[in-house]
Amino acid sequence: MKQIVSNAIVIIILSVACGSVKAQGYTPPVLPDFSALIKTGKIQLDWISGFPDAVQIGVQRSLDSVLNFTTIGYATYPSNSRNAYLDNKPLPGKNYYRLFILFKNNRYMYSKTVLAIADSTINAGEKLSAGDIATLNPENKKEAVIPWKPSNYIYTTADGNVNIRLPEAPNKKYQVKFFEPDGAFLFEVEKVTEPFLILEKAIFMHAGWFNFEIYENGRLLEKWNLYIPLNYRS
Repeated sequence: MKQIVSNAIVIIILSVACGSVKAQGYTPPVLPDFSALIKTGKIQLDWISGFPDAVQIGVQRSLDSVLNFTTIGYATYPSNSRNAYLDNKPLPGKNYYRLFILFKNNRYMYSKTVLAIADSTINAGEKLSAGDIATLNPENKKEAVIPWKPSNYIYTTADGNVNIRLPEAPNKKYQVKFFEPDGAFLFEVEKVTEPFLILEKAIFMHAGWFNFEIYENGRLLEKWNLYIPLNYRS
């Protein structure tokens, strides 16, 4: 079935909670603020509640940060001081989150809306080269057979995620399609509207080689491939 991804996010949430207020190195914001960091193939939400009388905390997601918020999971222990959620299978696009907090007296409130940003502790700015691929997966022989260089438009970075860099995106119409090496269609970003977009590696479902096609105003701009490693380079 053809899957169209237009800056959308489909999220499977894995709940992780701990009762300690003290953080090791990093202290999450206190509600109504919270953090959403793009990790390796996932997005991590962290917060300190400060609401021991909370009976339910729902994690909600929106595609545009304003409308159409949908509850995608709940805190296992809403009265705990510190909570964390892992979004294990995010899809392309900007990821906006907010928390719905219900109290014992049936009153409720919403946290602020937060845009997921890259985790600065992960060195994710460099493209993976053929040498990196060989190091991360010594059994892969592709780079030894054909000299390979990453695309300047779509490439994998050190965190294993796929970056789309199209500076003219606000002024031109770009469409990107992804395929398995055997040509089987995976999904497409029907309209790239941002100059820079990160596709979480989890959307590709497995490690290995993938083909892609970039169309600019309906014409093929580039047809090439990329490699998503099972592990990543820090």
